[in-house]
Amino acid sequence: MSIARHYVMNAREGQDAVLETALRNLADIVRGVPGSQGVELLRDLGNERRFILIEKWDSVEAHSAGGKQIPKEALAPLMAALDGPPDGAYFDYLKTV
Repeated sequence: MSIARHYVMNAREGQDAVLETALRNLADIVRGVPGSQGVELLRDLGNERRFILIEKWDSVEAHSAGGKQIPKEALAPLMAALDGPPDGAYFDYLKTV
């Protein structure tokens, strides 16, 4: 059964475009990792500094293994643009349409 890993992230003041670019690049990388079933990237309509990244994985184990395959240099711009650590959690899919 597939799982979702979601992250809520806020950009530092003036860094929303930098964070968006870093997240777009990261999403492209994650899509190619074995066990990944896709990625969605959303921006809050009421707060342009707030983003949600939703990754779909084969399992929690696939996500953990996949994270080790992401180059650290891909994460550096993202980490530099964040206003604090991301809030993340795993979710089970109960129903999809």
